[in-house]
Amino acid sequence: MKRILLMAVLVIFIACSGAEKSPTETAKIVVESFYEKDLPTLKEYTTEESYQAFMNIQDMFQAAEDENSNFNILQETENGDIAWVKFKTNYEENPETFKLIKENGSWKVTEIGMGEKAPF
Repeated sequence: MKRILLMAVLVIFIACSGAEKSPTETAKIVVESFYEKDLPTLKEYTTEESYQAFMNIQDMFQAAEDENSNFNILQETENGDIAWVKFKTNYEENPETFKLIKENGSWKVTEIGMGEKAPF
């Protein structure tokens, strides 16, 4: 009986912990949640400053009718707790670049500082 209880607790712990998302996966989630106007998801995967910036411009965009973003990575780099992801989607004509930081063990899209440039 103890063995079964221990196994049940272990399975629940593993299921609840979830796998950490990569910077690329996080960037895709942020893009899709922004264009689909999924605000709780957008907030979860962005820093507070970045979330506010997205909110300031979101009314200028209509919710995406096509759920397929066709998210395509062009370049990415990761250096410690900072990552950069350059990508193309169906939503925008030109490629976009996100800066991500690791916050509380999870990748989050953050603001790019004044004069800061992507490493590629």
